[in-house]
Amino acid sequence: MLRLTKKRKESSSISRKKPAVVLPLHVGNRSLDYLVELMKKIRPDNPRNSNDAELKFQAVMFQLSQDRSSLFSLRKALLSQFIKTDIVTALTESGIVSSRGFIQELQSKLKHKILPPLKSPDNFLYVIDRIFYKRSDHIWVEGMDPKLWKQFFEMLGIQINLTEPSLIKQLQQSVQLLSYRITTLGLEKEVTHRYENFEDAIYPFLEQNRMVNEYLQDYENGKDAGILRMTLSNAVEALHNCNQSIQWIHDQRPTYGTSLAQTYILTRLQQQINRMFIIIDVLDSDNSLDTERFVDYFKTVVHNENKKNSVREFVSENTGYLAYQIAEHGGRKGEHYITTTRKEFWKMFWSAAGGGVIISFIGVIKNLLTKLQLLPLWQGVLYSTNYSLGFILIQDTGSTLATKQPAYTANNLASSFDVQKMGEQPDLRNLAITVARVSRTQLASFTGNLLVVFPLTYILAFLFFEITGTKIAAGAAAHHLLEEQHPFHSMALLYACITGFFLFVSGLIAGYVENYIVYGKVGDRLRSLSSFKTVFSEKRWFKIIHYIENHFGSLIGNIALGFCLGMASFFGNTFGLPFDIRHITISAANTAIGFFGLDHAVSASELTYTILGVCLIGLLNFAVSFGLAFFVAVKSRGIHLRNYPEFLGILLRYAKRYPRDFIKAPVVLRTATDLE
Repeated sequence: MLRLTKKRKESSSISRKKPAVVLPLHVGNRSLDYLVELMKKIRPDNPRNSNDAELKFQAVMFQLSQDRSSLFSLRKALLSQFIKTDIVTALTESGIVSSRGFIQELQSKLKHKILPPLKSPDNFLYVIDRIFYKRSDHIWVEGMDPKLWKQFFEMLGIQINLTEPSLIKQLQQSVQLLSYRITTLGLEKEVTHRYENFEDAIYPFLEQNRMVNEYLQDYENGKDAGILRMTLSNAVEALHNCNQSIQWIHDQRPTYGTSLAQTYILTRLQQQINRMFIIIDVLDSDNSLDTERFVDYFKTVVHNENKKNSVREFVSENTGYLAYQIAEHGGRKGEHYITTTRKEFWKMFWSAAGGGVIISFIGVIKNLLTKLQLLPLWQGVLYSTNYSLGFILIQDTGSTLATKQPAYTANNLASSFDVQKMGEQPDLRNLAITVARVSRTQLASFTGNLLVVFPLTYILAFLFFEITGTKIAAGAAAHHLLEEQHPFHSMALLYACITGFFLFVSGLIAGYVENYIVYGKVGDRLRSLSSFKTVFSEKRWFKIIHYIENHFGSLIGNIALGFCLGMASFFGNTFGLPFDIRHITISAANTAIGFFGLDHAVSASELTYTILGVCLIGLLNFAVSFGLAFFVAVKSRGIHLRNYPEFLGILLRYAKRYPRDFIKAPVVLRTATDLE
């Protein structure tokens, strides 16, 4: 049976003014009630007040460290629950993505949200539900310092001497069940199709199953504990090889793309492998336990049981799987929008200046289209076409539009956090350096755009007047162009947020299309078509395919952005909603046209507010687009920003020490050691 040994640990200092929590000593058959009462002593009034929970938890541990009877009572209560309940479901299902399809799982959650399923008292998940009965318990459980949980479980000192038949049987059943599931998923096409040799792809997944079955057979035959431990050690090595295979597939994503099915399978595989590590750690009879890994499992089970019927959590999780494949390609493209050296910085500036030239013409043409007496729908289509062609021209000329960068740079920035790919703690100092690079690059592109758009649009408006004798906008129309940018007398700031959302969506669309082209091998499939070879010459046909492989995603993203911006006012007017767009460069062009149309008869205050409005529009364009893209990229990678509270301090210290790095590239490139 379980052998319980007490490990002495140095307890944390507790304020003397805080009264110790008194634990009942005589539990008898009330083991579950005892555990429920214990958690009540720790549970904070506000689940988000982790400090309160930590103080109460420290008080409980102090009491346990001082009173051997209390510690014995707690161990006895836990022991009885492990022995008397079925832990197989908790080990093989809880915290692991479901094998059922999206629709089937969603229907199940909706049904159980109304009428939850009945759990048997002999199910260990029933115990978890009783102890952590509040749906918000996972918040404070996850919010507490992991070191406290580690200290708590080490204080219990539970070591396994595998002589309890019922517990051994459940652990072995769990490890065998997970092993077969891992083998089945390892044979899926989404896992094997990137390998040239099929046997190399499936070997680690078959090997771990072979070693698990060999262990079970040796156990039945009564083999020595040393042999059993060696067999389990070989199974662990095979599982590490499985992890390496998963990592290799992750590394191929930027090159070969991914799919929702592949992301889903790899996530499930990784979770099952991690769960097997925990079970084998108990089965190997070496009287030691990876407490940190067990703490992670404990938190996962509590979270999963609290949120098991949450439709929002389920949809959010599956949206994250889909977003990962999109964000992966967005992050790859984002590398081109982040400058490191001064040469790259000035290259970005001049690229943005080129984009400003094109935007000036877009703004002039858009205002000329306004003069056409067309139905709102067709006028919206013309606006959309003008925007789309302009954005495509910016792309094909190698120019830069500042507001299109955030959707890509956010994904690239989030990749520094990518614990799903890297499986280790991110380098927060290097991440701070990346933030500085993004900041100065964005500043260079905004400056390059605006320094050209204002004067060039004014010159174009002047030339149009000189050639035609008519102003693009005059009188009330010109004043309206200025009034539309006013931050307080118009809804410009709201419309700027809507534009930021459209910029974000266009980035997602571009990433999705790029991923599909790569993962679906669209280029290779087009090369194999014979029907088009008779229409185009071979050289022309391969140029078309090359363009599709490298630029088609951006093309579709530009068209999507153009139509989102062009049709916004049509939908707003049609449905009577405050729905329109304000884009910083288009607003700058409109300001120049309006200023010329009024013959400079604009008060200083009005001009100041207009320029302020344009700047705030740009800020909101960037903030909304970047914020949404970063949120999706972070979420899709399974990252919780609350796990890295120290990052803000690192970033602030960096900004205080090297403030110019956020404005222009330093002569000597910064490294992580410079921030220590």
